[in-house]
Amino acid sequence: MNCTIRLTGRLILAARGLVGVSRADLASASGISVETLKRMESNGGARLQSERETAAVSRELEQFGVIFIPEGDGMGAGVRLRFMRQDIRQISGLENEGGIAPEDDVL
Repeated sequence: MNCTIRLTGRLILAARGLVGVSRADLASASGISVETLKRMESNGGARLQSERETAAVSRELEQFGVIFIPEGDGMGAGVRLRFMRQDIRQISGLENEGGIAPEDDVL
């Protein structure tokens, strides 16, 4: 996690929704209980207190493909998706082709 990000419950909830991971799966991957994650998310916009739990959740969300965006230019912090290797390959196959290129059987 970028050290300029103040992770909040809203960011966790938004990130989890963005990557489509359940609360139970994120809690399990982070090594915390579902109740702890639920409590973190219900904290809303307030800064989270437990550095260990916050770091664990942040690390796992990044593994699921989240990028945390710091506050800046008058805008609040946010989250977005990171392109995965599979996405990059698919995009590369589509560029300058007008669509997905089929396998070519011509030798």
